[in-house]
Amino acid sequence: MKEFDKARENYESTPIPEELNDRVQAGIRQGREAHRRASRRPLVRTLGTCAACLAVLVGALNLSPTFAAAASDVPVLGGLFQVLTVRSYDTVRDGIDYDVSVPEVEADSAVADSAVADRINAEIQERVDAHMEKAQQDWEDYQEAFFATGGTEEQWGDRKMDVIVDYEIKSQPDTTVSFVVDFGEGWVAANQQRFCYNLDLENDRDITLEDLLGENWVEICNDAVKAGMAAQIEADGFDYFFPAEQGGFTTVDETTSFYINENGDPVLVFPEYSIAAGVAGILEFPVEQ
Repeated sequence: MKEFDKARENYESTPIPEELNDRVQAGIRQGREAHRRASRRPLVRTLGTCAACLAVLVGALNLSPTFAAAASDVPVLGGLFQVLTVRSYDTVRDGIDYDVSVPEVEADSAVADSAVADRINAEIQERVDAHMEKAQQDWEDYQEAFFATGGTEEQWGDRKMDVIVDYEIKSQPDTTVSFVVDFGEGWVAANQQRFCYNLDLENDRDITLEDLLGENWVEICNDAVKAGMAAQIEADGFDYFFPAEQGGFTTVDETTSFYINENGDPVLVFPEYSIAAGVAGILEFPVEQ
């Protein structure tokens, strides 16, 4: 956690004028919405590229008043709120390569405080802190085990571990937003996590699958997952999904994660190893309406 704090302090040492920061971050967000990941795996390398580009832009804003003045012309999109980057840095310390972009939901000044936004922001920050602490401990444990089993400094070389936090806005109509926050950690095989947030800030609540699909949402989602699994098996030529009796997919429920795509359709998200072997990565199944 010490290295994480140092990286954050270095970035935060130069303040950004609030008005300019809001405009630049909104422009960055607009660019992120246009970016579509070419593949659902590997997550870590895709996330690293996005975070590095964002850090360069925000760093330029910190260092150059001229750049900041020019950036003030970037338009802020409408709506009751926006998703802004509140932390962004790209640095390497003691073998850990940090690529971090932390989002925050911010209500418009004309809108009263949002309880759901406050809850989500606190939850995201808690997950970021836990991710950083775990990554630091994993790296220290890996180093200790490497040398304890006979590894040498020469064999260790310039090994690094990637630690990544990034987000992507999936859809943002006037009064709702759907976005995901991705966490990655690894040096050989990546450990990936994705958390989805679907917010109706006009009514200050989370959006549910039932809101989108109606009272038969469970049946509709189950059919979509089963069809998606069958299509994936046919496309890949082999079956890496766990059988239902061995922990594989059985049904969706209120805890099933999802985001809302630009067409307004929910996309169900299943973590690594939850319904399939690790090679499958994070699995996504769109539910077309």
